[in-house]
Amino acid sequence: MASYDVIIIGSGPGGYVCAIRCAQLGLKTACVEGRETLGGTCLNVGCIPSKALLHASHQLHDCQHNFEKMGLKGAAPKVDWQQMLAYKDEVIAQNTKGIEFLFKKNKVDWLKGWATIPEPGLVKVGDETHKAKNIVIATGSEPATLPGVEIDEKMIVSSTGALSLPKIPKKLAVIGAGVIGLELGSVYARLGAQVTVLEYLDQITPGLDAEIARTFRSLLKKQGLEIITGAAVQSAEALKTKAKVNYTLRKDDSTHQIDADVVLVATGRKPFTQGLGLNALGVDLTKRGQIATDGQYRTSVPGLYAIGDAIEGPMLAHKAEDEGMAVAEILAGQKGHVNYGVIPGVIYTAPEVAAVGATEESLKEAGRAYKVGKFSFMGNGRAKAMFAADGFVKILADAETDRILGAHIIGPGAGDLIHEICVAMEFGAAAEDLARTCHAHPTCSEAVREAALACGDGAIHS
Repeated sequence: MASYDVIIIGSGPGGYVCAIRCAQLGLKTACVEGRETLGGTCLNVGCIPSKALLHASHQLHDCQHNFEKMGLKGAAPKVDWQQMLAYKDEVIAQNTKGIEFLFKKNKVDWLKGWATIPEPGLVKVGDETHKAKNIVIATGSEPATLPGVEIDEKMIVSSTGALSLPKIPKKLAVIGAGVIGLELGSVYARLGAQVTVLEYLDQITPGLDAEIARTFRSLLKKQGLEIITGAAVQSAEALKTKAKVNYTLRKDDSTHQIDADVVLVATGRKPFTQGLGLNALGVDLTKRGQIATDGQYRTSVPGLYAIGDAIEGPMLAHKAEDEGMAVAEILAGQKGHVNYGVIPGVIYTAPEVAAVGATEESLKEAGRAYKVGKFSFMGNGRAKAMFAADGFVKILADAETDRILGAHIIGPGAGDLIHEICVAMEFGAAAEDLARTCHAHPTCSEAVREAALACGDGAIHS
C-alpha cells in the first residue's frame, strides 16, 4: 500500500495545479485521473478545444470580411471541417502532454483510474488502495440539462458533443445564452450555420453588467445569431433527420417550436462527485449539491479537502487553479488565500467580453456611491486599424476614495486587457493611479487608461 502526504482526485486545472504546487512545497503527492489524458474537462473537452475553434472561425471571418479592405485579395478559403477538428485535437494533445511532462518533472505520481474514498485517509483506484494524510477532491463538473431534454451527444448535445460534430449543422439551436452557449454558437454561426439561442431569462449572460450585456446582444445579432429571451424550453426531441425544440414565451405563455439539425444544451454545469462515496463518508453538501467547505477548503470530514467546480463559487478554471495553489500552501503549513473579489470572467467571442469586481447593478443594490469612467474603442487608433472598434471599457470607482471597484470590457483582447485592472484592484489602486500610468501607443490598452481618465476630469480622445 503506497503512502502519500496528499492525494488529489482529478487532474483538471484545480487538481493538476494543486498537485504540482504540493510537490514544489515538498509534499509526497499523487493525482488520480480516470481519463486517458490529464487536464480534465478544461483541456480535453472545454476551454482549450473551444478556443481553438473560436480562433479558427474568427480567422475565417477576417478573411471573408476584412482582408479585401486591406488589399489582401483572392478567394476566401473553404472550410475543411475534418482538418479543423484535427487542428483542435492537436492543440488538446500538446496541452495534455505538457501536463504529463510537468508531473514527471515535479515527481507527481499519476494514479490511473477512477477513485473512491472507502474511509478517511484511504483512496482506492482500481484494485489498489493508497494511504494519504490528506485528500483533495478536485473532480470538477459536468453539463447540466433540463427536464424533457435528454442529451444523446448526437443530435442533442452538450458542449462536449458540440466540439466534435461530424459535420457543420445547417441549423443549430442553443438552449442557454451563457458563456458556453454563446461561444459555441458564435463558432458555428461564423462557419455558416443558422443559429438560434433560447434563453429563459430576459437578459443574456446572467450576472454580467447590464449595459455590457445589451451591447453584446446587439453585436451578436449583427453577426447573425437570433437570440430569443424569456423562452422557457419545455422539451427537445431527436427525430430521424432533425430535432425539434418546444418552448413557451414567459411574457404571454404562447407556445412555439423550432427545428434544428443539432441542439446544443448549454444550461450550466453541476458538480461531478458520483462514485467517490461521499454519502457513506458523511460529507456535508450544499443545497445545490456542492461539497460544503470552510475558509480553509476543509470538508466536514477531517483530512478531506475540496476545491474548484465541486464547491461553491464561479465555475472557472482559474478560480480552481487559485484554490489548488491555496490548499497546497495550507497543507504545507503556509497561509494559502484566494481573493474572490478579484476573479476575472471572460467570454471568448469576437469581440471578447471581460469583467472583474462589482457591476453597476450590484453597487446600486448595495447603496454604494460610485462613479463611472467609460471609453469607446471607436476612439482607439489601434482598434480601428484592426476593424475591431466595437465596444468600450467601463471602470467603476468609489465616489469618495476613487478606489477601483470593478471593470467591464467588451472589445478587442478584452480577456487580456482586464488583467491590468485586476492587478490594480489587488493593490487597492485608485482610478487615478491607472490614469497616471503611461501606456504604450498605439495599443488597445490605451482604452483602459482613457476609461480611468474618464473617472476624473475626462478622457482625452473622446
